[in-house]
Amino acid sequence: MARMVMRALCVVVACIVVVASYAEAITCGQVTSSLLPCIGYLTKGGRVPPACCNGVVGLNKAAKTTADRKTTCGCIKGIFAANSGISPSNSASLPAKCGVNIPYKITPAIDCSKVH
Repeated sequence: MARMVMRALCVVVACIVVVASYAEAITCGQVTSSLLPCIGYLTKGGRVPPACCNGVVGLNKAAKTTADRKTTCGCIKGIFAANSGISPSNSASLPAKCGVNIPYKITPAIDCSKVH
């Protein structure tokens, strides 16, 4: 009986760990919705809208793990692929314009495997 209780407890703990990791993981939907207010700036330049910077700052705070940052990077590459009008220089300057410091430039050529 004690073994069954221990096994059940281990299964419950494992489920909690798995669910918690999925609850915290960043999705491309989150990345896209965070960066949607930035499309005007990314394509045409000009002033960065406050809603854009709010999304950039929030996304930076949410990407806590290497896996999150790599997922975010891959999603951003997908946004580039879907929007050929995005200016690489505008995208590279966006984090700094929003007061976010990241150790790489956001460009269509970024190698997401090197993001840590």
